[in-house]
Amino acid sequence: MSDLSVFPISRKWPAAHSERLQLYSLPTPNGVKVSIMLEETGLPYEPHTVSFETNDQMTPEFMSLNPNNKIPAIIDPDGPGGAPLALFESGAILIYLAEKTGRFMPQDAAERYQAIQWVMFQVGGIGPMFGQLGFFHKFAGKDYDDKRPRDRYAAETKRLLGVLEGHLAGRDWMVGKDYSIADIAIFPWVRNLVGFYAAGELVGFSEFPNVQRVLDAFVARPAVARGLEIPSRTPAA
Repeated sequence: MSDLSVFPISRKWPAAHSERLQLYSLPTPNGVKVSIMLEETGLPYEPHTVSFETNDQMTPEFMSLNPNNKIPAIIDPDGPGGAPLALFESGAILIYLAEKTGRFMPQDAAERYQAIQWVMFQVGGIGPMFGQLGFFHKFAGKDYDDKRPRDRYAAETKRLLGVLEGHLAGRDWMVGKDYSIADIAIFPWVRNLVGFYAAGELVGFSEFPNVQRVLDAFVARPAVARGLEIPSRTPAA
């Protein structure tokens, strides 16, 4: 059995099953990327809730795993060479899990890099821009009298949706016919945009039928439905 006590984070979130991959997360668009991937692959894992309400992400224990104090993060007790691996950044974790399991990453070299490029597109574009729009449309920024910041991010979000719309024309998923980590990275953010952020009308989401089509196919996957709720917002029993 793996000894995870060497990781300071285990003092705050003890592992009940130290042989399983440990997930430290919350059901946010970035957080559910990893829980969805874990549900899709069937890897045994143990989820731990990192509560923003109590600033868990700012505790020394969490920051010992991710000094950037962002979820999600993992410890894989069976990492490369059989040694435990601690990892943060959702895009990096998706790539790692795809390579570990041999799933949801194209085997063709060219398509593999295409999948990675779309993960980077989400990490560098969709996530930050959709997130800023959420701040100015739903959260504290909505009370600002000056609507130029909101409108700036709404325009950029609409442009990014247009990129997705054009790319998905004639494709089942982001990399052709096969579901991949590119879809797992992108579509939790699209779902959040039109659901939790309630920004569909603001960005004219009805103008992007291909994006809607693939979003519908994404959320219809049983593993996605499970992963969207993991970890729970209250500590697991």
